[in-house]
Amino acid sequence: MRMYDLISKKKLGEALTKEEIEFMVTGFTDGSIPDYQMSAMMMAIYFQGMNPEETVALTMAMAKSGDMLDLSAIDGIKVDKHSTGGVGDKTSLALTPMVAACGIPVAKMSGRGLGHTGGTIDKLESFPGFSTGIETEQFISQVNEIGIAIMGQTADLAPADKKLYALRDVTATVDNMSLIASSIMSKKLAAGADAIVLDVKTGSGAFMKEEADAKALAKIMTDIGNGVGRCTKAVISDMDQPLGFAVGNALEVIEAIETLNGNGPEDFSLLCMELGAQMLLSANKAQTVEKAKAMLLEVIDNGKALDKLAEFVKAQGGDESYVYHPEKFTLAMFKRPINAPVSGYVSHIECDEIGVCSLMLGGGRETKDSEIDLSVGFVLQKKVGDYVEAGQPLAIMYGNDIAKMDMAEERFVKAYTFSDIKPAECLMIKAVIS
Repeated sequence: MRMYDLISKKKLGEALTKEEIEFMVTGFTDGSIPDYQMSAMMMAIYFQGMNPEETVALTMAMAKSGDMLDLSAIDGIKVDKHSTGGVGDKTSLALTPMVAACGIPVAKMSGRGLGHTGGTIDKLESFPGFSTGIETEQFISQVNEIGIAIMGQTADLAPADKKLYALRDVTATVDNMSLIASSIMSKKLAAGADAIVLDVKTGSGAFMKEEADAKALAKIMTDIGNGVGRCTKAVISDMDQPLGFAVGNALEVIEAIETLNGNGPEDFSLLCMELGAQMLLSANKAQTVEKAKAMLLEVIDNGKALDKLAEFVKAQGGDESYVYHPEKFTLAMFKRPINAPVSGYVSHIECDEIGVCSLMLGGGRETKDSEIDLSVGFVLQKKVGDYVEAGQPLAIMYGNDIAKMDMAEERFVKAYTFSDIKPAECLMIKAVIS
């Protein structure tokens, strides 16, 4: 078998066999197939596409390129959740303790952020002492003991995907549905969960700007998961404006804690309830969405979800007192309002621009080696549909560098569009695909 022949075959639009895809992935991972040949293959796939069988084969080949985490020692049905990412997306911080408090084991691998804002691990490190650098044995025993653990992604988890994504990123072949789906699902399948719930974002702050594209991606990913025996569902959710009000690491943790106290923003709480309900259904903890949501509301009302977050933070070396006293979190030195330039209804927010503003303050990474400032960010005061008078605050900005704050403020204001007419309400949950 020669890589040259496989490139030629795909260039002509023919389907690759499972064996050919496994040969390709193995060779690229071990270095026997060079970057220039894999680049040619990625471009051929970009233009010719992959059929469902090829997409599943590619996903499984990448999943098996490294360690396949065995979670069989954990009692119960393990349900993983993955988000395609967005601005202000702190969902895992509130959702995982809610689900764990309902009796579903949460054994989750998460990553750091690259780009607009921090990842789940960065946000959790706002708790002094918190560490996700735990060994697999502790990871499994912790889930059995308290029902929840989150660890950083290991280098040996789907290494083919890491290497392939780096190549796609510099060869303009990222935005192909099969390649995106296999990249996401290879890591989820390697992480060992019995069931997977996907939060696929759509809108100006999402990778998939158009709802139709988000639904198409969700369909491919659910087909992959269900095709290999993992119960997989997807929720299509809005990312045409930041999720909740807080954008920035420590600020988002505080908002997640407020949500576990029953005081969270309406859109964020709605998303957590929908994703949580789908996780409970996947774990056979509830038979209907209504019953699942009732269970989730109960663990918020009785404080068990908040207590579960504290238990989890303590188990991984963090100071759990911050869960009950979020005023202890360190926030940026300077705080000031960003005021509306005109009066009117907020008709649109260019969501990814808000993420860029957070990055400008130091709240995200421009490179994988950048250090994040966990204390900076924004708390929005006005979102789409809200009326604002000229001079009233659109947001409160937190920063440690006045020059950076000045630049971020100028860009932030330009991300808002105003109208004399109140815009139509935008649905948070667009669809559920199962």
